[in-house]
Amino acid sequence: MKLFVATDVHGSAYWAQKTVEKFLASQADNLVLLGDIYNHGPRNPFPRDYAPMRVAELFGSVADKVIAVTGNCDSEVDGMISAFPFVRDCVIPFARHRLYLTHGHVYNKTALPKLSNGDALIYGHFHVNEHVLVNGVHCIALSSVALPKDRGAYCIAQDGRIELFDFDDKPIFAVNLDE
Repeated sequence: MKLFVATDVHGSAYWAQKTVEKFLASQADNLVLLGDIYNHGPRNPFPRDYAPMRVAELFGSVADKVIAVTGNCDSEVDGMISAFPFVRDCVIPFARHRLYLTHGHVYNKTALPKLSNGDALIYGHFHVNEHVLVNGVHCIALSSVALPKDRGAYCIAQDGRIELFDFDDKPIFAVNLDE
């Protein structure tokens, strides 16, 4: 299984379009959105081309492939405009390990869910790209596509390997869970 992971679109139609284009080009099986899909949030500026309904249309075009995790800026009404359901968190078997996919406001490198040595926790929320190993768990923060503090990024997870790229397809870092 090949996963394409992105987070914190915050209502940017521009970045939603770029995300869908990169997802389709990647030929991944699923597009995992780690929350904060439509709302920019009260502490954030409006992102480029802020248009939540257009974002819903863009992600709706690939709705059968979307796994959407609820973020702290997502609300009940977001589910009403979406062609896909939202889940709180998602755990996926991954090679010999597990991927725990979440937004990051509850579980992150300082508050781990129950995971085993070699598993990976992938989250957004903090708008930075980072990999740290905490008690044998790979904690991977993925930057916002629309409002990054460093480089906006997406993630490809396949065959026990997790790779982060910026939107110019330049590698940021890679993690092999079997090493």
